[in-house]
Amino acid sequence: MRSDVQKIFISTPLKKQVMFFSATMAKEMRDVCKKFLQNPVEIFIDDEAKLKLHGLLQHYVKLQEKDKTRKLIEILDALEFNQVIIFVKSVTRAITLDKLLTECNFPSIAIHGGLEQQERIERYDKFKKFENRILVSTDLFGRGIDIERVNIVINYDMPENSDSYLHRVGRAGRFGTKGLAVTFVSSQEDTLALNEVQTRFEVAISEMPNKIDCNEYINQ
Repeated sequence: MRSDVQKIFISTPLKKQVMFFSATMAKEMRDVCKKFLQNPVEIFIDDEAKLKLHGLLQHYVKLQEKDKTRKLIEILDALEFNQVIIFVKSVTRAITLDKLLTECNFPSIAIHGGLEQQERIERYDKFKKFENRILVSTDLFGRGIDIERVNIVINYDMPENSDSYLHRVGRAGRFGTKGLAVTFVSSQEDTLALNEVQTRFEVAISEMPNKIDCNEYINQ
């Protein structure tokens, strides 16, 4: 990252205003950024701040690990949606689940770190152009990506922490629009992680009901 920034600085006028923006900023990265700034003013959201996702309906499903795929297919069959992003914890999981969904005639595509960058870009463009309605992804796709038609996010695997949860589910319900987030809970660790999310963001995430009115998560 530092070499890229240096190239930009060399190519721009000596006298300029410089601003850095990032959804997250590790301390070591902040130290690097400061080397390119003079007496900077820092504005950031404290880790304890109570962030909220307005318009996003959030539910969880308690189940055993072996039942995840069956439940996922059941949800995809039952719910109306424009586009869905399904988050998993590994490249292997993404490849396997995408293959299974495709074999079940779901319009699925996968994006993960096991792909070359050009291939990832091409698949992203296909999804953005609505050529595929279901995307299976690792956390590689969890931040900084906005696709207007996505209105459901499914955490097939629980994210590692509350920050990852926020960025994942934020792919649905962008800018105050409606959306639905469903999280699979299959272990004690998952339950603790879900409790952390509810405490930090002061939100009550309820168990997913048998039926959900699409008007609750789709803008009409």
